[in-house]
Amino acid sequence: MKVPHLSIKDVHAYYGESHILHGMSFDVHEGECVALLGRNGAGRTTTLRAILGLVDKRRGSIKIGQTETIGLATHRIARLGVGFCPEERAIYSSLSCEENLLLPPQVGPEGMSLEEIYQLFPNLAERRHSRGTSLSGGEQQMLALARILRAGARLLLLDEISEGLAPVIVDRLAEVIVQLRGRGYTILLVEQNFNFAADLVDRMYLIEHGEVIRHIAGSESHTRYEEIEKLLGI
Repeated sequence: MKVPHLSIKDVHAYYGESHILHGMSFDVHEGECVALLGRNGAGRTTTLRAILGLVDKRRGSIKIGQTETIGLATHRIARLGVGFCPEERAIYSSLSCEENLLLPPQVGPEGMSLEEIYQLFPNLAERRHSRGTSLSGGEQQMLALARILRAGARLLLLDEISEGLAPVIVDRLAEVIVQLRGRGYTILLVEQNFNFAADLVDRMYLIEHGEVIRHIAGSESHTRYEEIEKLLGI
């Protein structure tokens, strides 16, 4: 049986004394796109942060390929080819678009070249010399995603990348995700936008109170929308 690219088994995570994840378990295989859906506070973003070790305490098992990472430092996990695109984007405002792309260290041997990045995101090519503060919200989101591709990540953790963006930008991000899947990237999405996620994913995991309560195949997502809406209120 093929080893999952990401395997999470009975993971518990804490911020201080607050117990956020209560036995989270799921797998994502290479080349898949999987979404975590749920209400605010359900534990979706904490799951991404737990994968990278960005929580106060975690226990259970988190494997990247065959490597157990539960005891590893964040920088060592990243060097297994993991890229995190946080909701706040974390663009360096005083640097140009291109300087933001060149700044992060390599975490994998297959980082995209600037030419490949600019082919994938023509908007960034046009704004390559613009300061981070002058980029639109959509351009900043493209830059945040492009930056982890430039660094060589093959497992992409994407947190609410469609939030607050114009429909034309959301459509472009969806096209990029389809292209990345075609290149074999593994993608884990945290999303509130059901329609954005439903057309992209192999399956959805519905999260409540820090654990998976249901999983639904992407091909069934639209026909089971009322069930999802009832469970999660999205």
